Amino acid sequence: MNVGIGISETDRKKIADGLSHLLADSYILYLKTHNFHWNVEGPMFNSLHQMFMDQYTELWNALDLIAERIRALGAYAPGSYKKFAQLSSIPEAEETMPANAMIKQLLEGHEAVAKTARGMFSLAESASDEATLDLLTQRLQLHEKTAWMLRALLAEK
Repeated sequence: MNVGIGISETDRKKIADGLSHLLADSYILYLKTHNFHWNVEGPMFNSLHQMFMDQYTELWNALDLIAERIRALGAYAPGSYKKFAQLSSIPEAEETMPANAMIKQLLEGHEAVAKTARGMFSLAESASDEATLDLLTQRLQLHEKTAWMLRALLAEK
C-alpha cells in the first residue's frame, strides 16, 4: 500500500534502515543491561541492581517507539536475535564479570547507541522527517545522560 506521508519512498527506506540499526543497538543494550541486573555482585549491589533495572525498563519502552516509527515509514521492523546481532554495533556480554566491567560495557553501549542515533540526523533532516528527528533527539539525550552517569561511577576522584 502507498505510504503518502510526504517523504519519498527512497528516503523512507534509508531512514527505516537506519532506525533498524538503532533498534538493534537498543535491543542488544537492553538485553545486556537486563543480564547485568540479574548477575551484578559486590558492595554496590543494591544501587547497581536498581539502576540497571531503571535502565533496562527505559530501553524496553524505547524499543516499541523505534519499531513503530519504522512501521510508520512503511517498512518492517527487525525482530529476531539473528537480525539484531547482524545489525547491532554492540557486542554481546560475557556471562559473568565484575561490577566495574559491567558499568564499563554499559557505558560503551550507551555511547554506541548515541553514535548510531547521531549518525541518522542528516538523513532525517534532509527528508524533513520531523517525527524521526524528534525520536532521535529524545534517544540521544537519554543515552548521553546515561553515559555521563555511568562514566561518573567509574571516576577515580
